[in-house]
Amino acid sequence: MPSPFPYDVIILGAGAAGMMCALTAGQRGRRVLLLDHLDRAGAKILISGGGRCNFTNVEAGLAERYLSANPHFAKSALGRYGPQDFIDLVDAHGIAWHEKTLGQLFCDGSAKQIVAMLDDECAKGGVETKLLTRITAITKPDQFHVETPGATFVAPSLVIATGGPSIPKMGATGFAYDVARQFGLKVVEPRPALVPLTLGQDDRLFESLSGVSLDVVASLGKARFREAALFTHRGLSGPAILQISSYWRHGDSIALDLLPGTDAAALLIEAKRARPRAEPRTILRERFPDRLADVLADRLGFAGQLHGLKDQALAEAGRRLNGWAFTPNGSEGFAKAEVTIGGVATDGLDQRGLMARKVPGLHFIGEAVDVTGWLGGYNFQWAWASGRAAGEAA
Repeated sequence: MPSPFPYDVIILGAGAAGMMCALTAGQRGRRVLLLDHLDRAGAKILISGGGRCNFTNVEAGLAERYLSANPHFAKSALGRYGPQDFIDLVDAHGIAWHEKTLGQLFCDGSAKQIVAMLDDECAKGGVETKLLTRITAITKPDQFHVETPGATFVAPSLVIATGGPSIPKMGATGFAYDVARQFGLKVVEPRPALVPLTLGQDDRLFESLSGVSLDVVASLGKARFREAALFTHRGLSGPAILQISSYWRHGDSIALDLLPGTDAAALLIEAKRARPRAEPRTILRERFPDRLADVLADRLGFAGQLHGLKDQALAEAGRRLNGWAFTPNGSEGFAKAEVTIGGVATDGLDQRGLMARKVPGLHFIGEAVDVTGWLGGYNFQWAWASGRAAGEAA
């Protein structure tokens, strides 16, 4: 029996998750309305990956690469729509791509190709898209009523795909959390993730090194990432720091191995044996950029030549180089965060279709949910997988 309402599904948020949900629902015969307050769909997709869109990762089907209060929650959606499924869609549209380091997949051309692909797929499903549309209220007297300044739209299913508050200049807000709370769902504290970290005066030894980058292992607890770290005028950035930032809480210390794969203590002691008249900073300059080597030498208290330093002092200096501890005093916040950690609590959602257990027909997907991936295409894969899951269920 046909529905008395003009739409079967209303989706709020025309980003990666929302568009995937819309095309999935539309292509299975659902009448879909996709709403967004911005003037274009896929706005965050367009700026991602330096404009080339890191659209997935070959490892993005691994649930352990995602952070959540329930680390098992993402398994269902990721298991049913994995990286190869999205790659197949990209290939079907003739979009050329390449793999970079650590399994990251990028368009050869432009992120615009991914948005155009999603637009085309939405068109195949007859999806109706309305942009520049502000939501003023959502009620559920019987079905879901979505009020805007110009009209009220009604449907039995409502999908919230409005993301989190990261990158507010792109129009990001905490709208999804307001809707969740309105309908009695819990929200895990949202925090900036994949974000540069800032240092206080005591730790800002690298302030003069802004722009210097090097390969490190950043670690916090059991989390370890070997990638580049970048020194900034406010603290630390670069892929290794962005990765570890998702695990960091105020008061935590982070360790940086500045010479990964090398026993720095043995290196210094052996250098003393072989070149006793060499200055420690000379040895460090052979391993680090000159500016960094000089700052490290000063901070380690190195003076004079190697023969004048005791092995014990060199061993301690080596241990510091292999595990330089620092305690960030904060982060660059949501303005610079690539994603949000936290969000709509997964214990209130059905794992298969991401529908609210206590509110039939209400789904939350993508970044709005308390599932946050690693850097490098993981969060896009969660958007595709969760969007597909809700699109098949709504």
